[in-house]
Amino acid sequence: MIFTNLYASSWSTVGQPKEKSLFDFDFITWMAWTWPTASFFIFIALCITVMYFWEKKDPGGNPRKGILTLNTTRGDRLFISLLSAAFIHLAWLGLTDFNLWIATVLSSMFAIFVFKYV
Repeated sequence: MIFTNLYASSWSTVGQPKEKSLFDFDFITWMAWTWPTASFFIFIALCITVMYFWEKKDPGGNPRKGILTLNTTRGDRLFISLLSAAFIHLAWLGLTDFNLWIATVLSSMFAIFVFKYV
């Protein structure tokens, strides 16, 4: 049966040789894919897709000057908020032992701030 060798990867099995199976893709085995990791990448893809359709519906986005005195469009503000969310999460992981959901809430609040004032 094909499914007998399917199991979740863990740190103890990294680098260990294993038997190739039908569902073994070398291009994704380098990363420990978990539900939070997959949902993070799905969220980014969803943001870019929504921004694409928003831009198709209402082109231009009317650049505006915010607190940083830079002219930014919707795409610029999305990029700033996604990049800031990555840095907030990395700093949270490196500096605290608290739950990561708090960093997600902080990132969401910062993204709202960026879209409203930057």
